[in-house]
Amino acid sequence: MKLIIAYIQPEKLTPVKQELYKNEIYKMSVTNAVGCGQQKGYHESYRGGDIEVNLLKKIRLEIAVNEEFVKPTVEAIIAGARTGKIGDGKIFVTSLDECYRIRTGETGKSAIG
Repeated sequence: MKLIIAYIQPEKLTPVKQELYKNEIYKMSVTNAVGCGQQKGYHESYRGGDIEVNLLKKIRLEIAVNEEFVKPTVEAIIAGARTGKIGDGKIFVTSLDECYRIRTGETGKSAIG
């Protein structure tokens, strides 16, 4: 079992979800996040003063999958989020020790679904 965490541009959420659905991946958690990477933000003027904006809006996706769905999930996120420019995002894949389904009490692979 793996936990896939991806940070993507907000406008890429719909294309990423469409790609995930094509690969039969329907369960995910989506959270608004702020952060910065290589693009380091930007400067803008507000009431005559220079302001550095270095925390940019991002979307955080969390998807728990069984081993056979790791590659299709990562490929779907890349296909939906890639523009080829700095700021496209990052994907992290970590091991998931255990999973519990609250409703049924299932554990492990069957709890992920």
